[in-house]
Amino acid sequence: MFSIILNVIGSLFHFYVAHRIHRVTPIRSRVPARAWWIAVILVWIVYLWGVRLGDEAIDWRWWPGQFAMTWLGVLFLMTLCLLVADLLTGFGLWWRDRAPRLLGMAAVAGVLVSGFAIFQAVRAPAISEYEVALKNLPQELDGMVLVAVSDLHLGAQRRSAWMAQRVEQINALQPAAVVMVGDQVEDNPLGEAELAAVLRRLKAPRGVWAVTGNHEFYGDVDTTITEFTAGGVRWLRNEKVELAPGLVLAGVDDIGRTMRGGGEFLGGLDTVVPADSGVATILLCHIPATRIVEGAAARGVDLMLSGHTHGGQIWPFNYLVQRQFPRYVGEYKVGGMDLVVSRGAGGWGPRMRLWQPGEIVKLTLRSAH
Repeated sequence: MFSIILNVIGSLFHFYVAHRIHRVTPIRSRVPARAWWIAVILVWIVYLWGVRLGDEAIDWRWWPGQFAMTWLGVLFLMTLCLLVADLLTGFGLWWRDRAPRLLGMAAVAGVLVSGFAIFQAVRAPAISEYEVALKNLPQELDGMVLVAVSDLHLGAQRRSAWMAQRVEQINALQPAAVVMVGDQVEDNPLGEAELAAVLRRLKAPRGVWAVTGNHEFYGDVDTTITEFTAGGVRWLRNEKVELAPGLVLAGVDDIGRTMRGGGEFLGGLDTVVPADSGVATILLCHIPATRIVEGAAARGVDLMLSGHTHGGQIWPFNYLVQRQFPRYVGEYKVGGMDLVVSRGAGGWGPRMRLWQPGEIVKLTLRSAH
């Protein structure tokens, strides 16, 4: 069904963009209509083929699959720009002399915006820094640094070599602990022998910890967990651990499956944080669903870390994401709890990010005493 939707939407975008660009005078005068539409149809066939193949396989099939996803993103942004020009000119019904020029300007704008979106996606994630006061944090832990990374989406797009660069970024922040807040993989296990050695290079004296996200369960979650465990990552699946005397780290398993089914998804929270313990507590939960955020705050959690939203990834989808997750990116105060929702270090679908670059989160813990 998802592929069918992509085929229909992508095809509409594709032919609309092709038709409007060929109305631009320099293109129409230089490229015969016959040659133009033959090329348009050939690209369309490659797009449909790529959607069918997908972009998960780590072999030649990744290339047409990734082209299809990124082409869809480019078409979307091109459509937005061209549609503005068409609305201004009534699709050429008025301002007839200026319409081709405006279409040309819109096409150039679409190419530039698309290029910038691709650049933001392929560049190294930015470092976002927060200082968070925990009301129950012992004074001797004041200044402890944690690094949170979510939505790596390791797979065909981002492999062990990409992760090795993120390890260097993380180590440069000198964290006491590293937490991975879900969607470590795109869907299936990465399947690269190098991954374990890369993960073992993380320097965090108080450990590297992870919780599952929805994408772990789209593939073989048990093998994914085994891959990361081989790299020294310890998973918190509705479990908690004393990260340091007076500081508890709790993690809940992905709630996405239960949410989609309309079920009760606070069970993991009830297991790890049944009530306010009076001990400084950090909660890892991939999806910042309102009920679990407010439930965590009511149970005395000091700091909750989430991801999942990608900050919308490509504008203007951030507005749609915010409708489902009102606390969708950045830092929020919920009662006595701080919530930090990461944009994620990787991304999903098109290798594009617009106005929402990837990030790695550095957290400096402060004692409120």
